[in-house]
Amino acid sequence: MVIPADVSRADARQMLADQAEYGKWELARVLLYRGGARRVWLRRRAMKVRRSDEG
Repeated sequence: MVIPADVSRADARQMLADQAEYGKWELARVLLYRGGARRVWLRRRAMKVRRSDEG
């Protein structure tokens, strides 16, 4: 995902927070380009599953 340079930090943070909350993604890496654009890598959040036969 590439975030253009004209997007504010607050808007970028909100965009990533929405992805984390609703899409079950988490931030893996951010690369900041010279012009101010940001390239963001997201990864699937690990889901913790409980076994059904545990007491």
